Amino acid sequence: MYIGNFNLDKKVFIIAELSANHAGSLDLALKSIEMAKKAGANAVKFQTYTPNSLTLDCNKDDFIIKGGLWDKRTLFELYEKAKTPYEWHEKLFNHAKKHNILCFSSPFSKEDVDFLKTFDPIAYKIASFEANDEELIRYIAKQQKPTLLSTGIATKEELYRAIKIFKEEKNNKLIFLKCTSSYPSKTKDLNLNAIKTLKEQFNIRVGLSDHSFGNLAPIVATTLGACVIEKHFMISKDIKSEDSGFSLDFNEFKSMVKSVRECEKALGKGSLKLNKKTLQNRVFARSLYASKDIKKGEIFTATNVKSVRPSFGLHPKFFNQILGLKATRDIKFGEPLKEEHFKEKL
Repeated sequence: MYIGNFNLDKKVFIIAELSANHAGSLDLALKSIEMAKKAGANAVKFQTYTPNSLTLDCNKDDFIIKGGLWDKRTLFELYEKAKTPYEWHEKLFNHAKKHNILCFSSPFSKEDVDFLKTFDPIAYKIASFEANDEELIRYIAKQQKPTLLSTGIATKEELYRAIKIFKEEKNNKLIFLKCTSSYPSKTKDLNLNAIKTLKEQFNIRVGLSDHSFGNLAPIVATTLGACVIEKHFMISKDIKSEDSGFSLDFNEFKSMVKSVRECEKALGKGSLKLNKKTLQNRVFARSLYASKDIKKGEIFTATNVKSVRPSFGLHPKFFNQILGLKATRDIKFGEPLKEEHFKEKL
């Protein structure tokens, strides 16, 4: 399966989530795209919405955040502050293309999807808080693009429904992203084994959308078969934004990418076939050698034959078979045993 020109069957697809880390500056957003590319990201992702895409401009208690990074703020005010303005998008998409990095976005309403369609995005992302909005999910599925859906707060039933909707729309390019919807996420809450569970129960590709610090979660996710890693990205810790409290800076993100790529190399393809380097090292495997001088006609015993390194003699599996047989010629101490040393066929 491809996202843009990226083959998910070859490597892990690494996404730099810009989110609100432009801090209200278009120039910073453009620079972030360049730096995400330099840090090794395969794609940069935005969030496309207006506050009205997400909530109501209402000060009632239901709409006030309680606890966490955004305590006491209204949802409308938070999204107004964190949004990536519509009018920036053309420049963002063009800048990403100029710097040869894939880009796409998370829409939060049909209007957002229609707006994004004008840029022919390579994919869409559905946040877990929208995983119960079947009308939005169906509208995105109709676009016939690869779609990432975070599982964070979604129930098992909602995930099954999302898969059903995509099947009904004949879109087989849905990917789940294991996600812990806390900001930042604590290690004890990550439950990364759910990546395996999601793959087994839903028969679907699975990645990770991570809000924890450091490289641990992406590395573990890679070992568990994640095909996508998404992390919030900012250029430096000097940036103060609504999402900076759980984002990796340039150096951290670059280190994370390197760790994931090294992890991929270490995992390999799972083949039990010995590679060229390993075969070369078989010279140090054991084989049968004369551990004493052996005269012609002398019987091979456990005292004059020994299984030792290196591997130029007979395979050790013949040890018991040759005991009691007679030597066909004189054999010197330290000489590898060969089939010609025996009258009998081994």
